[in-house]
Amino acid sequence: MLLVQKYGGTSVGSLERIRAVADRVAKAVRSGAQVAVVVSAMSGETDRLIRLAAEIAKRPDEREMDLLLSSGERVSAALTALALREIGISAKSFTGRQSGIITDKAHTRARIEKITAGRLHKALERGEVAVIAGFQGITEDEDVTTLGRGGSDLTAVALAAALKADLCEIYTDVEGVYTADPNIVPEARKLDKISYEEMLELASLGAKVLQTRSVEFAKKYDVPLVVKSSFNDMPGTYIVKEDEEMEKVLVSGVTYDRNQSKLTLLGVPDRPGIAGRLFSEIAGSGLVVDMIVQNISADGKSADISFTIPRTDSRKGVEITKRLAGELGARGVDVKEDISKVSVVGVGMRTHSGVASKMFKTLANHGINIMMISTSEIKVSCVVDSKYTELAVRTLHEAFGLEKAA
Repeated sequence: MLLVQKYGGTSVGSLERIRAVADRVAKAVRSGAQVAVVVSAMSGETDRLIRLAAEIAKRPDEREMDLLLSSGERVSAALTALALREIGISAKSFTGRQSGIITDKAHTRARIEKITAGRLHKALERGEVAVIAGFQGITEDEDVTTLGRGGSDLTAVALAAALKADLCEIYTDVEGVYTADPNIVPEARKLDKISYEEMLELASLGAKVLQTRSVEFAKKYDVPLVVKSSFNDMPGTYIVKEDEEMEKVLVSGVTYDRNQSKLTLLGVPDRPGIAGRLFSEIAGSGLVVDMIVQNISADGKSADISFTIPRTDSRKGVEITKRLAGELGARGVDVKEDISKVSVVGVGMRTHSGVASKMFKTLANHGINIMMISTSEIKVSCVVDSKYTELAVRTLHEAFGLEKAA
């Protein structure tokens, strides 16, 4: 059996935790499995490196940032390999480059183009544990790149696909995927399994358990995936293909995302091509737009165009929108950052009606105003004032009876 195990920052957050990871890996090896281990940087290390860069440069170059930030995972990989050797397990650490992870040239948010993994195959065939520095790769020009926040999840899933692993285990500080954030909803229930589609929606809508791109990759290449805790031996949550049983459950989870900002281009002339121009500029800058709403004025001559982007990209978004406001003859730009996106997700929505109306009524009954709405086949999202985030999550979790086992 070939296993790929990924350990997050809290799982390797200290030498004591790294030794515990080594013990867990050793247990799998002694049971007869071949094991490749992907590790994140020790908790807090990436933020420390970002702070150092910010102290020395006002706008650090992205290429240099990639080289700097990739060091955190390399430290974890080497220490984990040393810990395994210390308890008698043959192990060797590898950087993203040594693992054959080739990416495009988009520094700080690179996408994997291919994985050769030749050295990893040889190490596993020799009976060694391959310990891989997550979150990183290399371009064809041999520049170091990073895969964005949570990129170690993507490294693990992509390697599991390339190595044709029997299972990819994502070890973190939670015991699996819950119906809501247990820190907000104490009654939240751990799910035994969830579909790729539901997990993808939850991840993209704010759930911190898995990185969105890693779920996309797992779905595309049918990678068997499980999320477990590195702090105990409790069974985790399996991410699997959708089955008939899942469709019987109306809503599987409630999630939220506070990293949202709403930009509104005010009084823009209502004529063809305006929206296309705006969002072409936004897309060209690498910003990802989520919700879009356009309101036409009573005279039909002008419109307000509102859209949401990650709050971390707000400054860049405002710069672009203000420049365009002048070019397009708009009245100005309004920015609102104290907002959150609250969402309900479930494949059962495909075959059941009434989820949206129940969600809207529940929020209204608790005095929560909805600013924007977005839907898909299996989710409904609402933008609300950030001060109501926790109340919205708790009341929706209760309204859909998610504390009860299906």
